Amino acid sequence: MPDIEIIDLNPENIADYGVCGYKDFKKHLELRRKIDWFKEYYSKGLRIKVIFSREGGYQGMLEYIPGKYAHRPVDAEGYMFIHCIFVGFKNEFKGKGYASSLIEECIKDAKEANMQGVAVVTRNGSFMAKKDIFLKKGFVPVDEAEPDFELLVLKFNPGADDPKFKNMSLDTEKYGEGLTVIRSAQCPYSVKNVDAILKTARDKLKIKANLIDLESSDEAQHVPCAFGTFCIIYNGKVISHHPISNTRFENIMRKIIQ
Repeated sequence: MPDIEIIDLNPENIADYGVCGYKDFKKHLELRRKIDWFKEYYSKGLRIKVIFSREGGYQGMLEYIPGKYAHRPVDAEGYMFIHCIFVGFKNEFKGKGYASSLIEECIKDAKEANMQGVAVVTRNGSFMAKKDIFLKKGFVPVDEAEPDFELLVLKFNPGADDPKFKNMSLDTEKYGEGLTVIRSAQCPYSVKNVDAILKTARDKLKIKANLIDLESSDEAQHVPCAFGTFCIIYNGKVISHHPISNTRFENIMRKIIQ
């Protein structure tokens, strides 16, 4: 891979490279929250591998963690679990096999850690990887969740139990009335727009609004949305399964309450 190297982020160098396009530690609260979260889980096996180009800079990443600590509502203990993957802020870095190389790194680490295999949640909609690249690597679907999420696995041990989604039925007492926004520092995009969404709900729409910051992997594994680390619920119904803009939120709500 000319001009490309795969860099392992660690607590000492993560601020130098940033994550998910966020690079300015002083400017971006999203990055500061992510780095603190990364440092907490690094000792538990969390890893982020970065595609870095001398010419193009940061051009992709893969994040994974032992399934026991997965920040998704899954039973995946014994598996390495991929949180997210993307490659190519610039088009010239897309379609070069870099994502496949990152997945191979994860598979290698999972084997060295004597895991049962590697698992990942994909979706047809936005904000998560589609399943195609994983199918090419030998992953197979083993479970699904509404509206368009799938749980895939690559097993090293054919006799191992399949990972599966946990029960994501809404707790009507917990999320019954008003607006609830659930987020975790695992996803840096969960910071942007949240203050504006809560303000719009309270001031413009006159809706009771509540913010839940997930504090642990266990909490993230017991949310009512397969994305795990972001969810918006209104009157007991999920209205967004991933981070959205304040404008998008207001448009959704205007249609609901009109």
